[in-house]
Amino acid sequence: MWRRRPRHYVSVDDVLRQLAEAYGVATHYVDQAGAPQQVRVTTVLSVLAALDVDTSSPESLERALVERRLHDWHRILPPVVVSRQARPAQVWVHLPHGTSLDVWVEIDSERIPCAQVDKWVNPQVLNGTDIGEATFQIPHDLPLGWHRIVVKRDVDDRSIWTTLVVTPDRVELPASLAASTGWGFASQIYSVRSQGSYGLGDINDLGALAAWSGSLGADFLLVNPMHAASPQPPMAPSPYLPVTRRFANPIYIRPEDIPEFAGLTQVQLDEIRPAVDACRAVNLTAELLERDPAWAVKRRVLELVHAQPRNDERRAALDAFTAREGAGLADFALWCALVDRYGDPQDWPAEIADASSPAVANARAELDEQFSFHIWCQWILDEQFAAAQARAIESGMALGIMHDLAVGVHPDGSDAWALSSVLARDIEVGAPPDMYNQVGQNWSQPPWRPDALAEAAYLPFRDMLRTILRHAGGIRVDHVLGLFRLWWIPKGAPANEGTYVRYDHEALLGILALEATLAGAVVVGEDLGTLEPWVQEALRERGFLGTTVLWFETEHDGQPRDPAEWRQLSLASVTVHDLPPSAGYLAGEHVRLRHDLGLLTESFDHEWAEYERSREIWMAELIRRGLLVEPYSIEDVVVALHRFAAESPASLLAVALVDAVGDRRAQNQPGTDQEYPNWRVPLCDGEGRPVCVEDLPSLDLPMRIVNAIRST
Repeated sequence: MWRRRPRHYVSVDDVLRQLAEAYGVATHYVDQAGAPQQVRVTTVLSVLAALDVDTSSPESLERALVERRLHDWHRILPPVVVSRQARPAQVWVHLPHGTSLDVWVEIDSERIPCAQVDKWVNPQVLNGTDIGEATFQIPHDLPLGWHRIVVKRDVDDRSIWTTLVVTPDRVELPASLAASTGWGFASQIYSVRSQGSYGLGDINDLGALAAWSGSLGADFLLVNPMHAASPQPPMAPSPYLPVTRRFANPIYIRPEDIPEFAGLTQVQLDEIRPAVDACRAVNLTAELLERDPAWAVKRRVLELVHAQPRNDERRAALDAFTAREGAGLADFALWCALVDRYGDPQDWPAEIADASSPAVANARAELDEQFSFHIWCQWILDEQFAAAQARAIESGMALGIMHDLAVGVHPDGSDAWALSSVLARDIEVGAPPDMYNQVGQNWSQPPWRPDALAEAAYLPFRDMLRTILRHAGGIRVDHVLGLFRLWWIPKGAPANEGTYVRYDHEALLGILALEATLAGAVVVGEDLGTLEPWVQEALRERGFLGTTVLWFETEHDGQPRDPAEWRQLSLASVTVHDLPPSAGYLAGEHVRLRHDLGLLTESFDHEWAEYERSREIWMAELIRRGLLVEPYSIEDVVVALHRFAAESPASLLAVALVDAVGDRRAQNQPGTDQEYPNWRVPLCDGEGRPVCVEDLPSLDLPMRIVNAIRST
């Protein structure tokens, strides 16, 4: 690719390695099996190019390395300072050598002075001027929150400022859960329908499920990501591939719960009734879920309700919501309106592909009706989420609803359009090969740029968290390792030809801890997969719960690990949504399915023999512990597995709702797209019959599992 320089020069390989390190790009890593892996040079170059590094020649790499090392010297203050409450923290200031200045922290109208630290740093010469570095101590007793550090120069009486974020050391569990394990159901809400659903589960069903489980003694209800999808078909079924992570999908609205629904005329009700009835008839079948027809009906109903007049109190509430969510909501609503007008963003006119273009501003006025509709939908979602959380707490839950945060967003979605300045171009996020997906995974999502996110003072990250946590008692962060490093795959490359890119985990964890604390919520990090050992310690130090899955808790010889040795600060479960329900897992569905889809690198016979060996070991252990007695049924084993998990010291225990009803089909098979009906499987029992919310109280298996958990 390049012509090498003579040997007496620093090698290109060495410069590239240093440059990659300076940008947090890995040139090698250790895989899940513990084997060292070297990253392809072409991968490193592509990733650096996505970070706006000129990689066109050896000379450009050397220039880029020098520029990177001097980057901070060209600015007076860092773009953001993230500190921990009651811990020492400092901030540097770069000004012409010898400049006199004052530095303080500004909280509302109060000024808290910062003392200079006696610390010598050699100055740098930039454009013929000596630039010095002064270090100032940030007061350790500042309140939690988002503040400012202000610098004022005596020479010209000019002041500048940067953002200071004071974060808590830890996120604390509620006192009621500190001494004993709390439990709750984990559910894919779209799959949990009721007689009033429009073919998919909605927020009314969410509230009903929370109220029912709370009456059984549950402390939380963990749900799938409910992030927004495209307002026009086809609507992506995956809740983990949203168009934005900040706002929710209006397909989850229950129209009849909107106060203005009562204003519909009889003519309007007669118009919508046949289509609504057809949607509801689907709830009583086991057919695969279809989002597009359900949304078409629901959108028509919502448009009719949106057109109804609102009283003064309701108008004021909508205005307050719009003001609180600010520019982020406006950008999202405008993107939705543009999709309504132009369809797939890949087909948009060039002048509106850039969110900052004048053409986009003009489109805002032209699309006011659609724009207002999408603003209104988010307000209704906010109200209905508030009502669902209230039902959860009123039922006796300690936490209530725990929302799920996806890893990233659709490459053609709202966030990719409105937040393009903080997302990497021509990069897709995924995972390297591992034991459960031996060819690697590509989730097709553009990642945060670590440098650009810091330049934005992490405000896009903060705003996203605030909106999600507004009506939540907890948040599960899918692939929480992404706050430390993400597997970046150059667009067009296979999933195994990526590399890890490092993030400022102290800043991201701190902001997550702050926003969760301000919201009174707990944090669960899905920390499965390839990770460095210190990562779990960093999560534990901040009070974040990790994730413990029964099937993965084994010793080197395959023997089950004693549950007493499981992590205390974790959310434990028997299964997760990326595996078949326990009844299916016990039948070897995970092996058959991966074989049928061509996802195995070992032979089927080898994988099946390993599965049978593992199953026999688990059955023997359950019998040895007196949790299972022969002869036994699949349901008996599922109950015993939950009793086994409940013997752990885990802070929280999640029971998959699919396990509680005897379902066998997987909700998702990682590494597939169209090959398997991911995220389209309705809740059914072991015989394949649909289970609705109204059916749950009459079922025997949920109570058997709950009683098994309670008996520990």
